[in-house]
This record gives sequence, structure tokens and C-alpha cells, in this order.
Amino acid sequence: MEICRREDKLEISELDPFLAELLRQIPASTNPEGTPAAEKRLFSPPADRSKTEQCSEWKLYVEPELRRLFRTAAETVAADLEQLNGNEKPFANRKLRIPAQHADAWLNALNQARLVIAAKYNFTDGELCDHYRSPIGSRRDLGLFQLNFYGFLQEFILREIDDCPEKTSD
Repeated sequence: MEICRREDKLEISELDPFLAELLRQIPASTNPEGTPAAEKRLFSPPADRSKTEQCSEWKLYVEPELRRLFRTAAETVAADLEQLNGNEKPFANRKLRIPAQHADAWLNALNQARLVIAAKYNFTDGELCDHYRSPIGSRRDLGLFQLNFYGFLQEFILREIDDCPEKTSD
């Protein structure tokens, strides 16, 4: 797999079918439904529950906007991932081009997915820091690999955004 910036796009090339499938799972992985710990992590109130007025205002005014923002980011990523659904040979490597203006949506969706996966499998801090864990022997192990892969992509996107100076007009 190769990752670089080409003009106004972030390009992931030589993407093998396994990693392409992990990418296709990003939008579904952002969904916290059925995982109360993920819901709690994504939509935690800004204050202790004893501060009922602050918490109720948060739930009324902020949470709906967060849900809209999260949904919009996942939809943007899903639309970008349509490139991976072509008629190529099933075991051929793929290429994904992400418009640079979608970087924030990708960062948002990848972060959501990582939070939901971490909550779903209740990973410990030790497991989250163990980057040498191998092999993938269970769905939980695959979840940890997926979480780390998404983190790697976030790091790449952030690095490319930081390294690219904004266009200035004369």
C-alpha cells in the first residue's frame, strides 16, 4: 500500500482487497447503535449528571447537531468509497482517491469508527498500545487491527493537511 498526496487528492494506491474491505467498513463502523458504551462515549454530556440543566441543554441543542455532523461525515466517506466497488478482478489491488476537501469528514468518520470499535470490544489501554499484537485469530483481534489501521490513516491525513500550505492569493 502506498499513500501520497497528488494535487488536490489524497491517494491510497496498491490497496490490497483485505485493506480495501476494512475501508469499506468505515461507514458501518461509525454506527454506535446496540453498543451503549459507544453511544455514551460519542455523546457524553459536558458535565457531571448532577448538573441537570447543563446536561439537558446539551442533549437538546448540541447532541442533535453532533449526530448530524457524524452522519454527514459517514455519508461523505461512503460516497468516496464507491470507487472501491468497481468491476476489477476480485483479488486485484485498488486505488482510492480522497478529495482534500473531504479530509475533515474522513478524520471525523475514522475517529467515530475507532471510538465505536474500542467501546464495542472494551479494549484495555494495554491492548490499545500493543502495536505488535499478532496474528488475527478472532473477530476481536480483527477489531483491534481495524482500529489501529484507521488510526494510521488519521495520522496520514493529518500529516498531509499540515504539510500542505494553504493557497494564498496575490
